[in-house]
Amino acid sequence: MQICGMTDGVKLMRARTAAILIATVLPAAAQDRTPSHCMAFAGNAPQLRYVAARDSLVKDEVLISYIAHSMYMIDTAGGLRVMTDYNGFIGNARQPDVVTMNVGHSSHYTDTPAPEIRHVLRGWDPEGGVADHRLDLGEMLVRNVTTDIRSAFTGQIPDGNSIFIFEVAGMCIGHLGHLHHVPTDEQFARIGRLDIVMAAVDGGLTIDLPAMIRIMKRFRARVVLPMHWFGDGTLDAFLAGMRDTFEIIRLEGPVLKMSPDRLPSRPTVLVPLPRYLEESE
Repeated sequence: MQICGMTDGVKLMRARTAAILIATVLPAAAQDRTPSHCMAFAGNAPQLRYVAARDSLVKDEVLISYIAHSMYMIDTAGGLRVMTDYNGFIGNARQPDVVTMNVGHSSHYTDTPAPEIRHVLRGWDPEGGVADHRLDLGEMLVRNVTTDIRSAFTGQIPDGNSIFIFEVAGMCIGHLGHLHHVPTDEQFARIGRLDIVMAAVDGGLTIDLPAMIRIMKRFRARVVLPMHWFGDGTLDAFLAGMRDTFEIIRLEGPVLKMSPDRLPSRPTVLVPLPRYLEESE
């Protein structure tokens, strides 16, 4: 049998050759990563699971911990540890393998990161260009999309802030950093679909609350994790603005376990309690 002049044997040989070429071109670690839904819509899933303490992880599970301010930590099944908006102090525990930082305020970065941190990803270019990160760690891909700093405190800095996206465990997790403006349509497209988003909700030093609420409703991530709030009043105002579209759940601790099958079917705001790490963690 022939199709378009090609025999089945030739087609099979070419298919095998293509598979070999793909395996050769892609790093072995990248082939181990479960594809995320960053550029597609995530499916509904039945449940979330919250954990009071860290326990073992299996493939396609991550632990997400709220440390303080805008620092969230992501731990993977393979032992990778990533920290967002790292400012130099996380408590008395193992340092991250990767940290991201933003320059919108001194509490979001440090000039002296711990020497054992393998990858320090600054959300701005100290030389004045545009920060461009695409770090393939095997089970996690870390990339960024820059936005502008528009602050009365630090001035106007084009591309001074980065939204960092972590593609891991089949999910797309975004950290908006010290966001000062609504992303453009092009920036939304480059970010892609977020399953989980970490958002600053102070409403003053970063973007105003009505704008942040509009951003959250446009992303329509399955899980929103608030950060950068300075009191119950600010946090409650954000939650009130989200309540018509999102379920609100307050957690009793800082840690939750997430995987694709635990993403809620209804968009949900989870409010963890921040806590610095202890020696055993």
